[in-house]
Amino acid sequence: MQLFGRASVLVMAWATLLTAGAAAQTPEQFYRGKTINFTIGYAPGGSNDAYSRLIANHLGKHIPGNPTVVPMNLPGAGSFLAVNRIYGASPKDGTVIGLGAPTMAIDEKLGNPGIRFKTSELGWIGRVDSLINIVMMWKTSPVKSVADAQKITSTLSSTGAGSTSSVYPNVMNNVLGTKFKLILGYKGSNEAMLALERGEVEGHSTAWSAVKVAQPHWPRDKSITILVQFGLKRHPELPDVPTAVDLARSDEERQVLSAILKASEIGTSFFTTPGVPADRLDALRRAFDATMKDPEFLGEAQRLRLTVGPMTGEDAQKLVAEVTDLTPELTEKVRAAFAMPGTN
Repeated sequence: MQLFGRASVLVMAWATLLTAGAAAQTPEQFYRGKTINFTIGYAPGGSNDAYSRLIANHLGKHIPGNPTVVPMNLPGAGSFLAVNRIYGASPKDGTVIGLGAPTMAIDEKLGNPGIRFKTSELGWIGRVDSLINIVMMWKTSPVKSVADAQKITSTLSSTGAGSTSSVYPNVMNNVLGTKFKLILGYKGSNEAMLALERGEVEGHSTAWSAVKVAQPHWPRDKSITILVQFGLKRHPELPDVPTAVDLARSDEERQVLSAILKASEIGTSFFTTPGVPADRLDALRRAFDATMKDPEFLGEAQRLRLTVGPMTGEDAQKLVAEVTDLTPELTEKVRAAFAMPGTN
């Protein structure tokens, strides 16, 4: 028994030394030879996938130790399937990076079903660009303006109830009185956009960048009419398209829409799991910053028609905290704006 007790003590001491040694590793020592799993909460194709794969192509060379970065798609539940896994089941050591819906902080604040994560506890690495979503209508639709959409019922394709393709049009219905009818179940933004050409629906809400990547000829050929853009300010490429805030008819509507559209500022932001050691999170953030200035990255982004408007991980973390710290009164107004009645 005495011999067994001494052996147990030795094993425990050895385990403690191994743990301490791992903790003492520099980020370069830790990441050397490692693989970072880059989880994309969306289907292949579209701007979210394009941005993620573009960053995955260049990020590793700026991380100390030069790990391999491997992108993988895990779509489902408006990206929440991926975010839930990253938050709950993924290693908390800095070897996982993810992308989810820009509205996830508001969705969490409202207690939407299916959410098993705390947005502010994720380690935010950085934003590649603000995400300006639009509502566009096919050229054959009688709806040519928001004023028309307030009078005429029109159908919009959508991937799912938690996605931005449904959230923003539904907010317009509840706040501005439009009559969009959502047709759910399309597998990704590309399929939802093709539904316009096939005549299955009249319109779709998606990122402006997604249109430029997947259907760049649509705006040029005037195949679509863009009714509104969802941002706190107008995108330089869409100077004549009103923002949802521009359309507010009262101070209360303006306040609610501004709170919701902070999601556009969160935009295409990337994060890692909670609990990552501070020096590794800092290494990931500085690598992201360096990637945003990398000439090869910027050249490839230009070829893909992807805009770059970066935000540091520290600023993204603060912005997420602002969204999750909405006052109870404003939260209830936002909840009413998000309420989703009958859909198909």
